[in-house]
Amino acid sequence: MRLTFIKTLVELAHKDPRIVLLTADLGYSALEPFRDQFPDRYVNVGVAEQNMVGVATGLAEAGFIPFVYSIVTFASLRPYEFIRNGPIAHQLPVRIAGVGGGMEYSHNGLTHFGVEDIGVMRTQLGLSVYAPADANQTRSILQATFDAKGPIYYRLGKDDRTIVPGLEGSFIEGEAQLIREGKDCLLLSMGAVSNETALAAAQLKEAGLSCAHAVIASINPAPNIVSLLSNYSNIFTVEAHYIQGGLGSLVSECMADNAVKAKLTRIGLTRPPDSVTGDHDFLYGRYGLSPQAIAQKVSDVMKLSGVTC
Repeated sequence: MRLTFIKTLVELAHKDPRIVLLTADLGYSALEPFRDQFPDRYVNVGVAEQNMVGVATGLAEAGFIPFVYSIVTFASLRPYEFIRNGPIAHQLPVRIAGVGGGMEYSHNGLTHFGVEDIGVMRTQLGLSVYAPADANQTRSILQATFDAKGPIYYRLGKDDRTIVPGLEGSFIEGEAQLIREGKDCLLLSMGAVSNETALAAAQLKEAGLSCAHAVIASINPAPNIVSLLSNYSNIFTVEAHYIQGGLGSLVSECMADNAVKAKLTRIGLTRPPDSVTGDHDFLYGRYGLSPQAIAQKVSDVMKLSGVTC
């Protein structure tokens, strides 16, 4: 998604001279198209994420639309207080791009795993949060939101090739995108793991279980999903994130606030990542996020509910 993000940002920057891009010494082989076309609107602040947000806050106050770019943990956790006291407190249009949501920086280990960023960022009521599922939806979200009022956090994946089947880049602010109809249960996914969720839903269909699947990319403010949730007695959330604080918590809150009567099962990380690393597929298998693991979890829960496949 990151290459699509930068390509789209370049297109927008040609039309809007307020757009500037800052990086904390990251983004090589990704940010060069912007740097080369707009050298006077590109700043590498060095390994200084807090300062980067501070500079962006000043630029936003001066009338620019600054985008700050880093690996997800360094974009969200390291400068968190600066984000809170700067663009959020003053409702300035700083855009924070966190790349590698989940465990996409696989071999780099825990320091580079973004498994709590959504939980941290969505507690800030004045911050819009988006988590696109693939490159096409990344483009749609950026085009729809780049000049919105107030600060934004974009949780981006690294993969620009995998396209979630049925999504077709669709995005509606504050809504879920339903990409598969189903009558037995509802799968809700966030971010790049939406592809594994779609594959799991296809496997379950072959086994005789009809699963609806919706992608939630508009995270904060919470999307309007009450009517969708009310149609199902079994709901599953899938996220490359801790089950606390992220999509599972968002849906739990929505169900509690609106008295939605259904069983919710949260699929995500239930323990901190350890020192064992490997490639992306290995880690998804290890933490129960492979298509096979998702399908097995859904099948097991549905059998306990009296629905067999």
